[in-house]
Amino acid sequence: MRVMGHNALAILVAAIAIYAIEYVIFAVLMTAEQYQGFTGFSAEQAAAVGMSRMPFGIIMPLLTAIGLSHTIKWRNAPGLMGGVTTALLMAVLFGFSTSLYGYVYGAHTASYLPVNLAHFLVCWGAAGAILGAWK
Repeated sequence: MRVMGHNALAILVAAIAIYAIEYVIFAVLMTAEQYQGFTGFSAEQAAAVGMSRMPFGIIMPLLTAIGLSHTIKWRNAPGLMGGVTTALLMAVLFGFSTSLYGYVYGAHTASYLPVNLAHFLVCWGAAGAILGAWK
C-alpha cells in the first residue's frame, strides 16, 4: 500500500526493526545499571518515571522510518545500497549529532558516545536497507 508515493508497509516494518534493535541493544545487551551509568539517569529517576513514557517509544522509530523513506526518495537512491547509504548519512548527520546534546549539555558520559553512534548506525542502516530494497 502506497501513501503519497511511499510504501506504508515498508515504513511500518522499518520502524518495527528500529524498535526491536533498540530493545536488543538497550534492554538485552546492556544492563539497567550500565545504561544509567552511561546516561546519568539515576535509579531514583527511573523509579519516578517508571513505565509511564514507554507507550511513546514507538513514535521515534516511526518518525525516523518516515523521514528515511522521504530522504531516500528525495535522493533518488532506491535499492538496498541506496537505502543503506542514505540511512547511514542521516544516522550520523541527524540522529547522532542531535543526540550529542545529551553529552554536551546533559548528563551523558563520553563512554556512551560510541554506544549511541553504533545504535544509530545499526538501527537506521537496517531501516534504510528495508526501505531502499522494498519495492
